[in-house]
This record gives sequence, structure tokens and C-alpha cells, in this order.
Amino acid sequence: MAREIFETKRKALRINLNEEIYGTFAEIGAGQEVARNFFNAGAASGTIAKTMSAYDMTFSDAIYGAEDSGRYVSRSRLRKMLEHEYHLLTERLTAEKYSHRRLFAFANTVAALNFNKTNDPHGWVGIRFQHEVGGAPNDIIFHVRLLDSDNLLQQKVLGILGVNLVFAAYFYARDVQTMIESLVDNLSPGSVEIDLVKVNGPLFEGVNERLLNLYLIAKGFSKAAIFNPEGSAYQSKDFLYKKDIMILRTKYRQKSNPNFDLFNLAVDQFKRNLRIKDSNLVVMIEVLMSNVLDKDPVLSHEDLVYFAERAEYLCGTGNHVLVSNFTRNHYLAEYLAQFKPRNVGISTNISNLRNIFNSDQYNKDIYTNELLAYISGLFSKNVKLYAYPYLNKTDNQIVTTRNMPVSEEARPLFDFLVKNHYIIDIENYDERHVKTV
Repeated sequence: MAREIFETKRKALRINLNEEIYGTFAEIGAGQEVARNFFNAGAASGTIAKTMSAYDMTFSDAIYGAEDSGRYVSRSRLRKMLEHEYHLLTERLTAEKYSHRRLFAFANTVAALNFNKTNDPHGWVGIRFQHEVGGAPNDIIFHVRLLDSDNLLQQKVLGILGVNLVFAAYFYARDVQTMIESLVDNLSPGSVEIDLVKVNGPLFEGVNERLLNLYLIAKGFSKAAIFNPEGSAYQSKDFLYKKDIMILRTKYRQKSNPNFDLFNLAVDQFKRNLRIKDSNLVVMIEVLMSNVLDKDPVLSHEDLVYFAERAEYLCGTGNHVLVSNFTRNHYLAEYLAQFKPRNVGISTNISNLRNIFNSDQYNKDIYTNELLAYISGLFSKNVKLYAYPYLNKTDNQIVTTRNMPVSEEARPLFDFLVKNHYIIDIENYDERHVKTV
């Protein structure tokens, strides 16, 4: 049965009229848009103990402490805000009239679009709340990218997101999929991207963080999720900014395990060719979700569990894991480009290039235009393709760039890319590790 989606004002009013829900709103950046929605709905005195906004860094540091990184739109700042405000609630609201209240501290720290439109609008939004009267607190936090090209629209979006989060915490938190889905209620498609969700507390014991963040991709709220070897989700920009990135691409329900022998050679070659230091290197294995989403845009719970288990297995190999919906290499390159990487290497079987440089696979009338778009989108992003060979089962020959079949119209472009080291053969491999295609 479809869930009823309440309009924003109705959500805020329902919370305001609930005599148990009571707390604080602390907002940095983009105005006090969340609190404004609750004031505009009416009966806000039933919900709001305090609102505040410390825009000046000196004031903010005096209240929440300084940030070692110097970044105020950060997960660290959000956590300090939640901890400080929630502590004040529990310290000050101890009289009998508060004994039936379920307390919360809502916070956000956001960089909305600046006047010159030169920044990357994004923010951290979170709530610490009691689900039961007198109970231990629970946290929901997420990172959001604001995609509208107008500052006022972004402020409006932020206000709606905040109301949705408070409502989700108190009415949907026992069903985490509905909780995630409801965060974008009443928002236009394309106005936001939510690329990380974290939960904590007794209410969320047993919640699989991988499943939670994979659901963001399945619902179209995010393009990718990154997990560390311990299985915790990372915020992409924090993790990848100005790094040297090497990725091995794998497919949904791939029958074989990744060819780590050849991939390790590719990583070593990537480091050696570009003089990359280990301290700045990020190595990831990508699991593609896109081919199953193409068949059915609504992933089953079974599919989500599979992706979570696949990510868990690959994390268990000691690698970082990227789960994505990038059907082509150039979509991956365009995604990574926003993090200003120093270098990007993509390790892939050369059989995938065989399809791209074979005009028989495509409509002849548009093939050259599509090929140029693909090459431009990929190699203009400071990307090198490290191609590992395959064994041709027809003639039992190992295929590399030197003997890969290429269409006549694509040959000059392919030769240019190989000669100028955009496409690079993996060297010094053991033929025993080359698999049949």
C-alpha cells in the first residue's frame, strides 16, 4: 500500500501539536529555514525550546569549539552542534513539566550558493532525538548536495529537508527504508542529492549501514556509495578530494571474483608511471548496480541484500568498495572529476574496449559521434585506462591493445590513445592469470 505523503506545513503542524516532541534548532548557513517552517505552521511554542544561528566563526567557535580542519560545513561541526545543543536540553529541561517530553536537537551546517555562484553548495543535516520518553538518544545525519541554481530555492529545499528529517525521526524511524524515502517528500526531482546517511543509537541496533546507503542509490538520491574495509560508509568528497584514485570495475552478480593478480599489477604500474605516493593513493573496487537498475528501476530487497553482501565480501579483502550506477567509464570519470583528483586510473578488461571500438555494436549513423563523446567524457578528466588482457577462446590467443579487433573508422583514434598512453596495457603479467572471454 502506497505511503501517504504529507505536505511540509502539515508535517510541521503535526509535530507542533504533539505534546511530547520538544527541542532545539541550531542552523548555520542558508538562514533558519527549518525553524521558519515550524513557526509558519503555527503552535510552534509546543515544539521549539530554542532556535539559534551562529554565523560568525568566532561566535561559532566560542559555542561549539574550533575546527582543526578549518571547515565549518563538515560532519565534525555538525556532531559538535548536536552534542552541545542536546546536552543543554537535558541539563536545563529537568522540571516536572518536561517529564513527558521526547527531546531532540536538530542541526545543520550548510554552504548555499554564493553571490557569484562559484562554490559547491552542500551541507550536513542531523538530529539527535529520544524515541521514547527518558530514553537514550539516537542520531540520524546525512550529507546533501543542493543542486538548484538559485540561492532562494536552495534555502527552501533546506527547510523542507529539515522538516522531513524531524518528521521521519519520530514517525518513520522503525522502518529505515521509509525513513530514507521520506527525506525528499515535497521536493522536486533534481533539487538535491543525498550521498551519505549515518544512524546511531538503540533504535537503530542491527541496521545494516551498507543497505541504508545502497538504498540511496536504488531510489536515485545518490549516484554512488563508498565503504571502507570495515564496512562504514564514507562521504565521497571528504574521502576522494585531490587523491590519486585507482578503480577496478566489476559487474552485478559477476560469476568470478575480481582478478586481483592483474589488478595489483595495474596498481603498481599506476603508482610507478605517475610517481604516486601511497599516502595519497585510494584504491577501490567498484560494484556496478546500473545493469540491474536498467532492467527494473525498483530494486528488490533481495537485490539490495546481494549488493550489501557483495560489498561486505570485497571489503573483507582489505579494499575500499564503491557501489555505483555508472553504466560507462566516462560516467564514472565525470563523477570523480568533481573531487578534483590528481590522477585517476580505471582498470578494466580489454574486452570491454573491444565492444566500444567495434562499430558493429552500434548504429552506423551515430557511432562516430557517440565514440567521440565517450572518449571526450573519459580522457578529458585526467584518466588513464589500464587494460588487462583476456584469452580469446576461439583461437586461444591472448588479446592486448596490440591485437585487439578495432573497426576501421575507430582505428586512428584508438591508435592515438594507445600511443599517447591514455590506454595502457598491464605489463609483466603471468599468463596463468589471464581469463577466457
